[in-house]
Amino acid sequence: MFRGSMVALVTPMHPDSSVDYESLARLVEFHIANGTAAIVSVGTTGESATLNMSDHCEVMRRTVELVAGRIPVIAGTGANSTWEAIELTRCAKDGGADACLLVTPYYNKPPQRGLVLHHRTIAEAIDIPQILYNVPGRTACDMLADTVVELAAVPNIVGVKEATGDLNRLQEIQSKLSAAGITEFDLFSGDDDTGMEFMLRGGHGVISVTNNVAPKAMAEMCAAALAGDRANAERINRTLTGLHKNLFLEANPIPVKWALAEMGLINTAIRLPLAVLAEQYHRPVREALQQAGVL
Repeated sequence: MFRGSMVALVTPMHPDSSVDYESLARLVEFHIANGTAAIVSVGTTGESATLNMSDHCEVMRRTVELVAGRIPVIAGTGANSTWEAIELTRCAKDGGADACLLVTPYYNKPPQRGLVLHHRTIAEAIDIPQILYNVPGRTACDMLADTVVELAAVPNIVGVKEATGDLNRLQEIQSKLSAAGITEFDLFSGDDDTGMEFMLRGGHGVISVTNNVAPKAMAEMCAAALAGDRANAERINRTLTGLHKNLFLEANPIPVKWALAEMGLINTAIRLPLAVLAEQYHRPVREALQQAGVL
């Protein structure tokens, strides 16, 4: 169902921190016009950790409404409480999302058996395709390859977003899936810096922060990588390397929201405890936008 360049979409806001739905509509059209393959609504980049339940459900619903079936919408519904994740996943299904993305429970540091029980419970409660999301650098919880493969046997758990940036982890998951006889399970990179290589090694796509500001180039790079065209993928990716690095000079989504404001697509508003990009990082982010040809 999901392949190629998918955007981990920001949630635009007004200066009073309320959601800016007019700018959200503009971003949706920007991505559809530039070849983005799917939109991830209210993931990490969408400030899921600072949106309340009402905002979270409404942003997912409005995104589905704005996309109007033109590309898939994957709703970020993970939480560190299993019951909250179930509630968010139910909101996403009721709102028409095509799938859900569920981050490993953060802060709690559950054991691997807890992760299995957590994700099985959600999958059994809500009948919607679900994608696991492993990003231990933010959650302090690493979903190991054996756990991914165990959960891949659950019928509506259809893939994993692997954001460790460790390409050896991809190979380990691929090997264990093959040994288990599991042939239909999607593997997505959640790390822009290694996303191209991830796809060249058999991954199916990237859920990208860079895609927020350079969707056309990301779509073209992903298409080349998925086709096994290393030379073309590397040529395009060279223009994006500054973004892959400089959009993480402060915690995501601080730099990418500032970058989108520089492009005139949103304003710089962001919810506390996050703050607008520090002035010393303006120049390197601006230079990365220029290198990519989007400013």
